Amino acid sequence: MAVNNPYQSYQQNSVNTASPGELTLMLYNGCLKFINLAKHGMQSKDIDGKNLNIQKAQNIVHELMVTLNMDLEVSQNMMSLYEYMNRRLVEANIKNDLDALAEVEGLVTEFRDTWKQVIQLNRQKQHSQGGRA
Repeated sequence: MAVNNPYQSYQQNSVNTASPGELTLMLYNGCLKFINLAKHGMQSKDIDGKNLNIQKAQNIVHELMVTLNMDLEVSQNMMSLYEYMNRRLVEANIKNDLDALAEVEGLVTEFRDTWKQVIQLNRQKQHSQGGRA
């Protein structure tokens, strides 16, 4: 019988109970985490660690791409940006390019911060309407 790790249980519950907006925020945060781990791997000459973490960041970018509603113009623009970020991650991995990683990190940080503001504004709007969406 396996013993459950309380932290893992908490994380799983957080994902299972998160709204779609919160899940997107989690994806952005995860992408930033893996980019930072990749940068550390690059700086410490840990090629396997760098490669693994860049691939994890790419997987998150792919997930963000899949979730776009392509009927919306803003989603088409985001798709172009996500494709660009993915290309830069590939370049960073192949060329050990810290600048490419930093560029993607900057974009993801902007998206994350904007998304966080959208969630906060949406919560304020719902609260001011007495919980009605």
